[in-house]
Amino acid sequence: MLNFKEIFSVSLILFSVIDILGSIPIVIELRKREGKIHSGKATFIAGGLMIVFLFLGRSILSLFGLDVESFAIAGAIVITIIAMEMILNVTLIKMDPSHTGTGSIVPLAFPLLAGAGTLTTILSLRAVYEVPNILVGILLNLVFVYGVLKSTTWLEKKIGQNGFVVLRKVFGIILLAIAVKIFKENFSFT
Repeated sequence: MLNFKEIFSVSLILFSVIDILGSIPIVIELRKREGKIHSGKATFIAGGLMIVFLFLGRSILSLFGLDVESFAIAGAIVITIIAMEMILNVTLIKMDPSHTGTGSIVPLAFPLLAGAGTLTTILSLRAVYEVPNILVGILLNLVFVYGVLKSTTWLEKKIGQNGFVVLRKVFGIILLAIAVKIFKENFSFT
């Protein structure tokens, strides 16, 4: 059964990790370089990666002999790093400039939208929340991502550079608190 409190929490967590608003400057630069962003294609591919990882993530872990709690703690560490990037305005996780392909797929769909941080977060969320609520949270975020990608030109004019800086910092603090929560819920001394 759907739990709206869980859906809201999952949606907010994924919104912070995906950080589509904080990524708008990158998307704008990519659009200028590529000439066009295929919003639907990027959203569909990123969503597919997220949903596949939601359902197969545990199987992938079991192949390596890992438990979900350990992966959740590792995810909390990755989320902490992403939060620190947002708060301190530093780059700790660098994108590989040798990636080739269309900009809508690489680097937009992967790793910008559905990168290591997002996929790790999805599996970490699975250790805390019910799968249907996570799925709805993913879908809500994909709708928002699509809308933002379609309106980057308008957003670029309305919010401005200073507005994006403030949004990144606020969501960085929220993300850091979420990482602490995931760590606390999955850490044990046994």
